[in-house]
Amino acid sequence: MPVKRASAKVMVSLPEDLLERIDTHARARRATRSGFLRELAERELNVSANQERSGIEALLGDPVHLGGDATKRIRADRRSR
Repeated sequence: MPVKRASAKVMVSLPEDLLERIDTHARARRATRSGFLRELAERELNVSANQERSGIEALLGDPVHLGGDATKRIRADRRSR
């Protein structure tokens, strides 16, 4: 059985035509408006998090190509002091 999370009610202003489109998609999925908007928000936030993670990984590069095992490099550096 899924764990129930506490929910907060929010007031959001949307153009009428957008609200109609949201309602149409929600009905087609047999979902409530709230459920549909929650799903969209969660999906968008997950995509954003994945893009951020990919960007960070691209900036850091592949650790193997940066010199291998970080633990070995740290130990070698400590021994050289």
